[in-house]
Amino acid sequence: MPKQLSRHSSILKTPRHGRKLTPHPGEPSHGPLTAEELQLAVRNHSMPLEALRNDTTPPGLHYVLTHFDIPFIDAEHWHLQIGGAVQRSLELNLKALRRAPQISVPVTLECAGNGRSLLRPRPLSQPWQLEAVGTAVWTGVPLAYLLAQAGVEDDAVEVVFTGADTGVQGGVRQQFARSLPIAEALRPDIVLAYRMNGNELPPQHGYPLRLVVPGWYGMASVKWLSSIKVLTKPFDGFQQAVAYRYQQDADDAGTPVSWIKVRSLMIPPGVPDFFTRSRMVPAGPVMLTGRAWSGEGAVQRVEVGIDGKWAQAQLAHPAAPFAWCAWSMPWVADPGDHELACRATDATGATQPLEQAWNYQGMGNNVVQRIKATVQ
Repeated sequence: MPKQLSRHSSILKTPRHGRKLTPHPGEPSHGPLTAEELQLAVRNHSMPLEALRNDTTPPGLHYVLTHFDIPFIDAEHWHLQIGGAVQRSLELNLKALRRAPQISVPVTLECAGNGRSLLRPRPLSQPWQLEAVGTAVWTGVPLAYLLAQAGVEDDAVEVVFTGADTGVQGGVRQQFARSLPIAEALRPDIVLAYRMNGNELPPQHGYPLRLVVPGWYGMASVKWLSSIKVLTKPFDGFQQAVAYRYQQDADDAGTPVSWIKVRSLMIPPGVPDFFTRSRMVPAGPVMLTGRAWSGEGAVQRVEVGIDGKWAQAQLAHPAAPFAWCAWSMPWVADPGDHELACRATDATGATQPLEQAWNYQGMGNNVVQRIKATVQ
């Protein structure tokens, strides 16, 4: 390890009196959850797995990750600014956006850190298990339409999206901002959404306007959008150049997180024990069901494992290219203790791993889900 710490470093420093300072996000831990992680877990929330029954996730059940504070925005005085390497700068209020052409796109969003708490050692950050996901129908203006109205210059390479949420991360004061390559930004299905499942955006989901990037992990879908700027060089903001990277250690520059990896989840059968969440299932026929999705290619196959033996499930058609699809498989449950699992394969040939490869920030985890069930 070099002596000079980079911006990527998150080494715990010990002061002279011997007490450790607050741990930094990404710092690996072998111990129990820290107070900081529990605080994040209270502020954010995952989708209960029983909500997989819904084709679209109600806003209150859809996962939420908020980096800083939820900003208060007065929609009557709010404007979206579009500028940078464009022929015409634009400033649009919400009424003007609602008069523009609109699309509605069903999209499955998943947090890039989903599954982080299952890694050993555990990277310190929001301690997701497997439920940081949700599917909603997002309605708004196609981004490509507004970029066409502004007239993107020929030398444009990226488009950066800045939210109204402000805070400090990695010692850097910032507004949350992320960019997309120009070719991605011009996709016809990327939407500047002002409605979620037919209703006004809730505050925690980005009111009054958010970006939704189908197929990419959720960090790309910037909430509380305040400005869009077309750039002639790559964006090097903290959330792009430092956060959301696949790294092997603190000083590895890493590679950027982008497309959602293939994943499937099962609705836990039977009923849960309150504290352990272990499942009690009656003996006899049980229909195992769940959802599967991928940002890198349509889901081609889902297999269900019963005590290590795999069988293929039946797939339904998704509502849209980047929305999850339902799957089901019957099981005759014999009395005793069982382990249930599911794994998906997409059109690229990628299959969920049985064991997750570790990375420093705990990103892109798509390890196979396992459920312990006692059949009575």
